[in-house]
Amino acid sequence: MLSLRAVNQFYGSQHTLWNVDLDLPPGTCMGVVGLPGMGKTTLINCITGQLPVESGTIIWHEAGAPPQNLLDAQRRPLNIGYVAQERRIFSQLTVEENLHIAQRAQGNVDGAALERVYDLFPQLWGQRQTRATSLMEEAQYELALANALVNGPRLLILDEPTLGAGHTYARKLGHLLVRLNRELGMTVLLAEQHLSFIRRVAERFCVLYRGRNVAQGHVNDLDEQLIAHWLTREAKG
Repeated sequence: MLSLRAVNQFYGSQHTLWNVDLDLPPGTCMGVVGLPGMGKTTLINCITGQLPVESGTIIWHEAGAPPQNLLDAQRRPLNIGYVAQERRIFSQLTVEENLHIAQRAQGNVDGAALERVYDLFPQLWGQRQTRATSLMEEAQYELALANALVNGPRLLILDEPTLGAGHTYARKLGHLLVRLNRELGMTVLLAEQHLSFIRRVAERFCVLYRGRNVAQGHVNDLDEQLIAHWLTREAKG
């Protein structure tokens, strides 16, 4: 579904991603892990088109459609949902207005899609006429997720979903991602620091260290030796 080959990215003269390869098969949940500053958000931003790529390819291949290079400036609208760290909701609009805008952005006016989203987030149904700025922090993140899901994406991309979240909400979010991935068949890619969360929700992982993909595989292979080498402050490249 998603394939990266030899992706390189620069901030000015700083080389931030080095020949990153990554394969995300359909129906898989993959966690991109690494210490802060190792390139996780940069990689997500390259995939979602928020940052330019110096070289390499990022290919999206949805079932029933030809492969598409995500680096093509003329690319068609894609069936991808994305939640950034900063959420990007319309704070002065109501929950329902936010969802309607998210739908219209994709040319969608499906009322059944709204019902499905409210089924996933029943708390938002009760607050649908509430301005987003008045929601609690966790409800604001749920609204950002709902905006990403309202058009029924085949791929959901999340950047640091547990950032600032308490233990209880992180568990709730984990249950939701498991449901989306394993029950509803949605492919999920998330950048995340917390290994316990990755182990709970993901099937596969890749480790970024100083912008390089230094390890990847099944989440069961994310063992203590690998963690000690690449995911501690004392890690040595």
